[in-house]
Amino acid sequence: MRTAAWPLSAAAALGLVACSATANTAQPSAASPASSHPRSTAARPTTTRPAAPKPTPTPPPAVIVSQVRAPDGSAVTVARFTGPVRYRLHCGSQDPGPAALSVVRAGPRIGPAEQHHVVAAFNGGFLLSAGAGGYEQEGHVISPLRAGLASLVIDASGAAHIGVWGAGLPGPHEAVVSVRQNLPPLVTGGEPSPAAADWTAWGATLGGGEYVARSALGETASGQLVYAASMSTTPGDLAAALVQAGARTAMELDINPEWVQLDAAGAPGGPLHAVIPGQVRPASQYLAGWTRDFVTVLAG
Repeated sequence: MRTAAWPLSAAAALGLVACSATANTAQPSAASPASSHPRSTAARPTTTRPAAPKPTPTPPPAVIVSQVRAPDGSAVTVARFTGPVRYRLHCGSQDPGPAALSVVRAGPRIGPAEQHHVVAAFNGGFLLSAGAGGYEQEGHVISPLRAGLASLVIDASGAAHIGVWGAGLPGPHEAVVSVRQNLPPLVTGGEPSPAAADWTAWGATLGGGEYVARSALGETASGQLVYAASMSTTPGDLAAALVQAGARTAMELDINPEWVQLDAAGAPGGPLHAVIPGQVRPASQYLAGWTRDFVTVLAG
């Protein structure tokens, strides 16, 4: 697997210092009948504590990209979103379309103010008309959320996680802002779902073939999100690549060449570059505007 970045302690002690005792005895005299007694003084030992170790600096937001070769030969691109990042769900011009555009702020394109913070952007899920799950954006339920389906949940702080709606999601007192659902989980408990082996259960493919463009999103035990995609792969290969990357849970996102897209910048606000080999859409697509929902990854 090839990986690329897109980009003390101290101690001191002081020795003891002592002054030697001196004794002086004066002879008695008529003028001074008293005699002096010996006196001694000693400096108290002093020490300094070791300097506190400096805190480890937080790594900057970044996208770490690697390529995984599946046993069947298909190549899967895996992207980790590291450092302090937050997520934002965008509505597409056609899907969810007008029902969402009339009430949400994050629309079909990345605006100039948001662009300064963009680290990456990736595709959402199936058309809502496919019946693969519900959709909520910025507190507005555009399509009813359904229990038992894999869900990307974004809270008020921009933090995101993945799980099964109604089985631990939403969390107690969680300030849910946006939810994107798509099919049952692809990975559960750190293992590919048994259904991952049946490619027919994961959406209608272009030309009816098993090997098509596919994408998925997973979450590791540490809460890091990991995106995986290929222009020719299977649901099982995506699940295996995400498990290898440490995902404990994962969901499939959109499929087929027109819709699978990951763009990333070398630094927040930098130029976006297409990440998936053979990706159809240009890296500027989400800046110009797009018909389908997508997610931006922003510097925290």
